[in-house]
Amino acid sequence: MSELPLVSVYMPTQNRLASMQAAVESVLGQTYRNVELVVVDDGSTDETPRWLQQRALQDPRLKVLRNEKGRGACAARNEAIRTSTGEFLTGLDDDDEFKPHHIEALLAYWKLLTSMGDQPSVLYVQYEFRSGDRRWYSAKVGRCSAEMMLQANHVGNQLFGPRDRFVSAGLFDEEMPAWQDLEFFYRILKLHGPARLLDLPSYVFDVSPRPDRISSKSKQKVLRACQLMYAKHGQGNGRTLQLMLLQVFSEYYGFQPDTSDLRQFMKQGWWAEGWYQMMRRWLRPPAQA
Repeated sequence: MSELPLVSVYMPTQNRLASMQAAVESVLGQTYRNVELVVVDDGSTDETPRWLQQRALQDPRLKVLRNEKGRGACAARNEAIRTSTGEFLTGLDDDDEFKPHHIEALLAYWKLLTSMGDQPSVLYVQYEFRSGDRRWYSAKVGRCSAEMMLQANHVGNQLFGPRDRFVSAGLFDEEMPAWQDLEFFYRILKLHGPARLLDLPSYVFDVSPRPDRISSKSKQKVLRACQLMYAKHGQGNGRTLQLMLLQVFSEYYGFQPDTSDLRQFMKQGWWAEGWYQMMRRWLRPPAQA
């Protein structure tokens, strides 16, 4: 196993004992065994610390870090990434799971692409969405550039690739109120080039409604994230801001723009298709609570 590349997985957790246990076991149970799972317990007050400590004694591939007070998911992710030692890196949220072949398939695809002269910056996969007994699947684009991320987060919430590409891009911005994945992954693709899709639903994304699920779907939070991302990456280009505002008011969030949002959009310049799309969002019925 020492001849195979070590793959590190970073995971923050806080007070989600049952789903966290399933997430941890999905990593330790991978068909590819040379993995390192770095879990940051971000101030949990349930049985999480005790369970993680006991599980780490049973399997040394599990490394556990503990914050006595919560610092936030992005700070926890960054702490885990800095602690990781693998040649390759990916992440997992504590309410999601890897299918057993997830890492093996990613490594095999990476080897195939690079052996054929293709040099992706990172990889991403399709999702299997779960909510209760329901199952459905994502349909992502086959290649994603940084510019495409301004229109939508086409890659999702996790990437896979050489660890140094995550580190060199600067890690997660802990000041972002939303769009943390989008902003960080944009930087990775901007610095290292387009990402490639492994067209296999090997990541289980749990979207079940639960009282412990923290929603980022606050219009003001997402608008603030949009403004911060534009300040960092927009280079004063009005069309870029328009693309990002269309993301804010996409079907995913269900926010309805008000007249001040329309004015901000239109001030960025004439764009027939964009104005049409923004007006459609303004005229659609408000989302039901």
